[in-house]
Amino acid sequence: MNKKKHLWTGICFLLAFLLWTALIRCVDVQAVGPNGTKVGFAAFNLWFHHLTGVHMTIYTITDWLGLVPIAVCMGFGVVGVFQLIRRRSLLRVDPDIILLGLYYILVILGYLVFEMIPVNYRPILINGALEASYPSSTTLLVLSVMPTLMFQVDRRTDKPLVRKVTGLFVIAFSAFMVTGRLIAGVHWATDILGAVFLSLGLFLLYRYAVDAADCRGEDRNGIQ
Repeated sequence: MNKKKHLWTGICFLLAFLLWTALIRCVDVQAVGPNGTKVGFAAFNLWFHHLTGVHMTIYTITDWLGLVPIAVCMGFGVVGVFQLIRRRSLLRVDPDIILLGLYYILVILGYLVFEMIPVNYRPILINGALEASYPSSTTLLVLSVMPTLMFQVDRRTDKPLVRKVTGLFVIAFSAFMVTGRLIAGVHWATDILGAVFLSLGLFLLYRYAVDAADCRGEDRNGIQ
């Protein structure tokens, strides 16, 4: 996939996320959530919720495993700080690492916006309280961060085994986390799908930004 395809595919996913969010607010909205909270696609969401039930053990496991993508973010943060100290200039830090930091900040901002402006509340009370549920924050974190691990490893090592092991880990871990959140019963199914759209859109735009930075670097080297 070339950089233009990354850009347009990313934009398409973000538009899908915006459309999906709008549909959730107006299609089959019923007060079927805890404390009479309203839910879009109510019939489908209730059917799926009753199908899976609630599994707090899976919820707890996936909650704790949410520390893995946070550790990935911190790891790349250490890389950036190390480069900054060693090279003594922010301009000399690898552009893809700087863009990665900006990307992580953008993901956090997206999460905070939907915490402040809830679209859906969870289908169950957590410790007796309502919590915002759309988009699924754990799904957003995992699918936004874990692909960057595979992407960065592919860029920074030419060892096939390391690349393969990292790729398999990222795919297996991401699939487990998304499936776990889906069947744990702590989110409506539509909340999970919304997080998938948003995270894929943001990640592909990050890929495009890195590709564009690489091209600018090659152009400067060519001029020199």
